[in-house]
Amino acid sequence: MSGSKESSTSWLLKKDPSTGMGPMSFYGRCMGGGALACGITHASVVTLDVAKCRSQAHSQWPSGLVPSIRRTWVEEGMRGITKGWVPTFYGYSAQGLCKFGLNEVFKDYYTHLYGAENLDSTPKKMLLWALASGSAEIFADVALCPFEMTKVKMQVTLPGMKDGVSDSLLPAFRDMNARKAETKFPFGSLQPLWFRQVPYTMIKFVGFYQTQNMVYEEIFRRSGKRKEDFSAPSQLAITFGCGYFAGIFCAIVTQPADNLVSMKGSAENANKSFSELAKQMGTRDLFLRGLTTRILMIGTLTGLQWWIYGAWKNMFGLGTS
Repeated sequence: MSGSKESSTSWLLKKDPSTGMGPMSFYGRCMGGGALACGITHASVVTLDVAKCRSQAHSQWPSGLVPSIRRTWVEEGMRGITKGWVPTFYGYSAQGLCKFGLNEVFKDYYTHLYGAENLDSTPKKMLLWALASGSAEIFADVALCPFEMTKVKMQVTLPGMKDGVSDSLLPAFRDMNARKAETKFPFGSLQPLWFRQVPYTMIKFVGFYQTQNMVYEEIFRRSGKRKEDFSAPSQLAITFGCGYFAGIFCAIVTQPADNLVSMKGSAENANKSFSELAKQMGTRDLFLRGLTTRILMIGTLTGLQWWIYGAWKNMFGLGTS
């Protein structure tokens, strides 16, 4: 059955010799998998996101994960700890569509441009992966930005704050747009978003691909088994582990930018520059405040995203990663 499925979908993996590009149906399937992977995972950990954003944005708010969640629950209940899940789902679905789908586009384009025969070393392959994923993320963040700004504003709005936004998506968009001189909606956070997400995505893809290659090479060295010798569930388990490992590094490298984006969502910081916010937080807190929560969140997110994306591709006979 597996061989039949692969043969029936092999045309999706064929490249045009003159351009190096695959059929649009292949990229479309990758976009669908990316949207599913990012939308579901980010929405599923929105409680961690609420705790993280409030700890980052409000100096008087508890900094620990559990204390932050507990206070939100006491003050707002279930509505509070799930605040912002709708813009999170739609925004990260749009981002995932571009991130994973366009990564495949740019990967094929750059491979053809440079010449597949010239990618004869690991550093060259890593550079190509970084360029492809980074290029894709530039477009992905444009799609994400309005939703991310609205989501952050929702989550850092505390009970009783007069300058908050609605908890519903479309009214929140209207609130953000009505005060765009203050909120800079819809693309005011695009620059720090690029600063956070482009390095994150490059590490996410390069780290995942390289870790996975090393894992399968080590397995082959020890047992003689190749990737294709493993069942799809076993391959996907390795995919999740490699994704989680890559996510840890993503979280550490991009933590300062994530802190600044969250701080900017607070009314008290709306008119401050990012350099002022960085000075206000201090170097130590800029790198460490909320880091444990973010490692837990991003590690889990990244592992699950690669697992969902791999499972989706495998369903269409396109492999597991």
